[in-house]
Amino acid sequence: MAAGRVAPDASAPGVVTEGITRTRLASGLRIVTESLPALRSVTIGAWVGSGARDEGPGEWGASHFLEHLLFKGTPTRSARDIAASIESVGGEMNAFTTHEQTVFHIRVPDARLGLALEVLADVLTAPAFRPDEVESERRVILEEIGMRDDDPDDVVHEAFAAALFPEHPLGREVIGSTESISAMGRDAIAEYHAAHYRPSNMVFAAAGNLTHEAVAEVLTELLPDDDALRPERPSRDPAAARERVCVTRDTEQSHVVLGVRAIPALDPDRYALTVLNQCFGGGMSSRLFQEVREKRGLVYSVYSYWAGFEDAGAFGIYAGTAPERLPEVLELVDAEIDRLIADGIGTDELTAAKGHLTGALSMSLETSASRMRRLGRSELLEGEIPSLDEIVRRVEAVTADDVARVIDRCFAGTPRTLALVGPHDESSV
Repeated sequence: MAAGRVAPDASAPGVVTEGITRTRLASGLRIVTESLPALRSVTIGAWVGSGARDEGPGEWGASHFLEHLLFKGTPTRSARDIAASIESVGGEMNAFTTHEQTVFHIRVPDARLGLALEVLADVLTAPAFRPDEVESERRVILEEIGMRDDDPDDVVHEAFAAALFPEHPLGREVIGSTESISAMGRDAIAEYHAAHYRPSNMVFAAAGNLTHEAVAEVLTELLPDDDALRPERPSRDPAAARERVCVTRDTEQSHVVLGVRAIPALDPDRYALTVLNQCFGGGMSSRLFQEVREKRGLVYSVYSYWAGFEDAGAFGIYAGTAPERLPEVLELVDAEIDRLIADGIGTDELTAAKGHLTGALSMSLETSASRMRRLGRSELLEGEIPSLDEIVRRVEAVTADDVARVIDRCFAGTPRTLALVGPHDESSV
């Protein structure tokens, strides 16, 4: 589904709720801010609605490559100029890439808001793509790929995704491969940037000691008045999930992920699945932690997680254990899933999980950076900013029947996918 799908309305006033103001410019750019006068910092973020799953043939890894290259320089700023301008005032900047978005963020003292906006707008809209800098960053990314390949924890999660979504962009590593990054030319990267880095495909989110009017005024001046949409996101169903995949490595531990396809990011059952995940493997009081680690001492790390995408999702269970204990760990995890399907979750577990989630939500929003992340993600993915009270209400409204329904949707009768990294081969699992 293409970004910018809501028609831009230049005349619409900003919508204000709980100190949060939202505006859409004629270009389609969405600006959302939260005024926090008690803070002395501001964090701004540019949320681009394109990521690894938007890449076409010959573009595998382009989104992540761009994440690196945009901070390398513009026609008027070198990479050193960009870094020094932010760090010399005590600020910090970073970026990350996912399958469906690329995010650039800067945190500075509140008095330097204008500088941060100017730098971020410049790197987003006018990257220089100097050939020597492209080659330098290519080498950096190839080193990053090598570092990833040396970490069995990373490898097992990527093997799980590839097995769960075979022959599909959601099953490919965001970072790309050695072959795709080595072959990607400077012009191909520039063309991908021109197609996807458009105001209608961006959300600018900012939180801290600021005014919405000041942010909107600067961005209106700095960003192009271009209302073109980015290319339509490719949409196709993945092939059937593979039952198992094994990556043989001479490691001290066996690293395993067991899981299933799950619901999309905006599915109505997402709050029920979040509660389920907390009960099952979300913390030290969860079933997995208690049964596998605390009672039996079979692992150091064991947890579950849900990853939601626009039209799909994944629910995974990770554990790392000594190779000789792997069969027992897998048997226990399978037994816990079967118990979940048969019995659901109890009242005490449900209450504790909802209490954890609502409490953690409040504590997670104590910095301008965390507030900015909530604004940007919500505006980009949901097209709204639910109030904290509304999110708490939605979590607290989850019932045991809701959890039972999502268990049935995700687990009942669904083949499980197993990914393993360690001193094993296919015949041993």
